[in-house]
Amino acid sequence: MNEIPELAAARRLVPEIAVASARIEEMRELPADLVAALHEAGLFRLLLPKSLAGAELAPADFVRVIETLAGADAATAWCVCQTAGCSLSAGYLAPDAAREVFGSPRAVLAWGAGAAGKAEKIPGGYRVFGKWGFASGSRHANWLGGHCRVVLADGSLARDAAGALVERTMLFPRDRARIEDNWQVIGLRGTGSDSYEVADLFVPDHLTLSRDVNAEICHPAPLYRFNTNHIYACGFASVALGLAQAMMADFIALAAKKTPREGQARLAESASVQAETGRLYARLAAARSFIRSSLADGMGEILATGELGLDSRMTIRAAASHALAEARDVVAALYHGAGVNAIFNGSPFERRFRDSFAVSQQVQARSNHFEAVGRHLLNLPPDLTFA
Repeated sequence: MNEIPELAAARRLVPEIAVASARIEEMRELPADLVAALHEAGLFRLLLPKSLAGAELAPADFVRVIETLAGADAATAWCVCQTAGCSLSAGYLAPDAAREVFGSPRAVLAWGAGAAGKAEKIPGGYRVFGKWGFASGSRHANWLGGHCRVVLADGSLARDAAGALVERTMLFPRDRARIEDNWQVIGLRGTGSDSYEVADLFVPDHLTLSRDVNAEICHPAPLYRFNTNHIYACGFASVALGLAQAMMADFIALAAKKTPREGQARLAESASVQAETGRLYARLAAARSFIRSSLADGMGEILATGELGLDSRMTIRAAASHALAEARDVVAALYHGAGVNAIFNGSPFERRFRDSFAVSQQVQARSNHFEAVGRHLLNLPPDLTFA
């Protein structure tokens, strides 16, 4: 079977990304030459509509690209995944507005977490105030988004027909925000996930959207029936799987040559090491297959019915949460199995261990997501915040 062009492009870039990995860590961002190479390869346009020269990839193909990049450098894969999730907003914008934001071949949109801003409705748009954190990829972005609660003319917060607070995302050029360089962390250092702030910023109506509200979808492609949480959960899980797979390759290479102190044989000749390696391989392969099949089945449902049903949403949630947990545990086992070789600064074990556990601290990796899945299976109303 022929490889999709985007996956082939990612594979071609793997050596260049791997060479840049130390610089990425030191600079705490993707270097300009690597950003340019990612643009040239089309890897910042994976989920944009074809009408905007995007790949409009099916999510099951998207996660394969992300996992491939993560094997070379987790921060690179994370930034591509995060900004791809942001670019789903093109499906919720009118065509002219989508071109305004994404029409440039070097367009990148980044945003931070949560509805941390307020948007006061005024004629023609909104007056926006807010500060957001964890804006991965924002250092090479030219647009930012801010998720806001909508404030009505009387000062009250807008609510929808069900009584829930209305959240709307405001899009604006990066140079309109004040950036705070506060990304000082132990893992995923190269994502440059800074905070940013705006005050009394006017954003016109056409550059605002309500994410994951089907009634606002402007682009009819089935991709946009998946919501941002599906992309983030499975994409970040694929970062974790790529990290774990790369660490397994490192461990296999080490086991082929390392003889433990006072030992008589190489690690690879130990029956217990052989058995554990086989188990870890199976755990990663199963988690990978679960993600890809849940996304492929979800696409099949969308193509057949036009919608992604609750059962499919919960299956995707379960697959992503399972993969994030499995990948973290596999990395911990491999780190332990490598012994003292893993503890030195600059070793691939040390870097991948830190990056993996940084991934596992992200909101999509919370263990309580399994509670929502379990409630659904037990015929109780689940929390759909992350599904």
